[in-house]
Parts: sequence; structure tokens; C-alpha cells
Amino acid sequence: MRWNNLSEHTADPSGPARTAALFGTDVVSRTIDTPEFRGVTFHEVRARSIVNRVPGASRMPFEWTVNPYRGCTHACVYCFARRTHSYLDLDTGLGFDSQIVVKVNAPDLLRRELSGRRWRGDHIAMGTNVDCYQRAEGRYRLMPGIIETLRDHANPFSILTKGTLILRDLDLLRAAAEVTDVGISMSVGFLDRELWRTVEPGTPSPERRLETVRTLTEHGIGCGVLMAPVIPFLGDHPDQLRATVRATAAAGASSVTPLVLHLRPGAREWFMAWLAEHHPHLVPRYERLYADGAYAPKWYQRRITRQVHDLATEYGIGPTHATTHRRVPPQRTPVATEVPTQLTLL
Repeated sequence: MRWNNLSEHTADPSGPARTAALFGTDVVSRTIDTPEFRGVTFHEVRARSIVNRVPGASRMPFEWTVNPYRGCTHACVYCFARRTHSYLDLDTGLGFDSQIVVKVNAPDLLRRELSGRRWRGDHIAMGTNVDCYQRAEGRYRLMPGIIETLRDHANPFSILTKGTLILRDLDLLRAAAEVTDVGISMSVGFLDRELWRTVEPGTPSPERRLETVRTLTEHGIGCGVLMAPVIPFLGDHPDQLRATVRATAAAGASSVTPLVLHLRPGAREWFMAWLAEHHPHLVPRYERLYADGAYAPKWYQRRITRQVHDLATEYGIGPTHATTHRRVPPQRTPVATEVPTQLTLL
């Protein structure tokens, strides 16, 4: 990871600033002594690039991403992005939840990169690594500038989030949707409040997320729900699936697509430690279910997908079939993406 020097950045009066030993003089790190951010350190950096190409071997249905943050205060115990913190020599457990890298120049950098001759206006996905509407966004306000830039370039984009803070940018999203294709998805894997409090402790409640879906829809911004993750033996009972799909339909979601929990290295160790503490009797079942790797067996994925799709049909909504077309002259080829049954998103 390469960063430009931030030595000119001054300390915020709300908390002490120091130069992190990890990055030398290339970062200013802050701890903010407020209840919302107690125990969290922000590493403010200037990135050299912001539009990232997705590796060719990825299961992602898109080619380009923008990630203004690394690390996430949502603290989801299953988050696959935990491993990325190890690339910075940061801890993938509590460190991922509390050591947040903030690319403070993200909006300006995006405007420069989209103005370049080589940029072809392809779809850009956000929120596919860590949540761009995590609590840090309330402090740093990077997304308004990012959305404005995408709007000004009529560049298609999508946002996946668990954050209700997205409503702050509703007017910007509506303006962008007038000139390009905008796709919004809210992640709601289950409604169980006890499960939510332990497995997604830093996120808004599932009910608040579905209210956000309702508000977006009422203001003309279609919003799908990624039912993700469906957690084996804890959130996959037929009654739980029915309750989640029913609530999703009631919120006016345009689609619902289930994604079964996957456990990649970094996330796997953290999740299994959580499981051993909270549900030790399930550890052997998980070891068997995920014995062949990061993903649950195909038969299990198909079973969950079939159940959710049947429920979605019953309640009048369907699976996600998201197409994102750049509004460009005919000589350019539009980008179309379809969300498959199992994605490496969450």
C-alpha cells in the first residue's frame, strides 16, 4: 500500500494526533475521545489511486471498485475483508474493528481519475470491501464528494451498505440517478435481534435498515436487499427466512438475493472464535460444513437459494438481476452485471 505524505495535516482539537510508526510520516493517526468513537483510531492517509480493478479470478460481477475506508467499525464477526488488514500489518480481529484507514483525498482523487483519457466510464461498485457508510463516514463525509463526482461524469455506480447514513445523501443519489444508472442494495441477512447484537454489533438494527429501504423507495431510489449472510444453524430456519423475506417485501425492496455465509482466511479464525464462545455446540457442525474451504457446500447454498426465491415469489418480489448500463455513445459497449447465487461480497 502506497500513500502520499500527510505531514502537513494538523491535529484535530477533539483528539490528539500522532504520526503512526507503521506508516512513518505518511499518515496522521487520531484517537477521538467521544462515546461514538471511543477506542477507535483513524489513520488519515492520502491515497495514490482510488479506482481499483477487481482481480480477474474474483467472483465479483463487476470490474472496478472505490473504497474510501479500510477497516470497519461495524465489527461484523464474519467480514471477509478482515484479511486485508494484514496487508498493512494491522490486526484482523479487534484491529480491523478499531484501526480505520481513511483515504481523506478520495473525492478529489476520483475526480482526477475519472477525467483521465483511459477511463471508459465503466460501472463502479462501492461497499464491496468495507462499508462506505460505516460510522466513520459521519465524521469524514467522503461519500458526498464521491457521489457528486460520479454524477458529474454520468458514471454508473452501485452501493452496498448496512448503514442508514446513506439517507443523508438521498438528494445526491436522486440527482445522480437522473443522469446515470444507480444501484443501491441494503444488506439484511436476518431479523433476530440477539444474533444481530452479537454478530454485527456496530451496525444499525435490521429494522432500521429496512426502514431505510422503505425511505429510499418512497423517494424514487429503487433498493434491493442482499439477504447476507444467511448464517447456518443460527439464521437459516425456514421461519427465520420467511420472516426476513416478508419484512423485505413489506419495506418495498425491489429484490431479495440470499448469500450464504462464507469464511475466508482471516474471517474464518475470528468467526470460529466467536462461535466457540457463543455457540460451542455448533463448532463441530461448522467444521464439517466448511471442511472443503471457505464456502458452504453447493447443496446447502442451493437449498437456501430455493427457499428464499420461493418465498420471494410468494411475497411478490424476486431475486436480484441487476443490469448497469453506462449511458454513452453507441461505439462503447455497455457493462451488464448479474448477481449470481453466491458472491464474495460480505
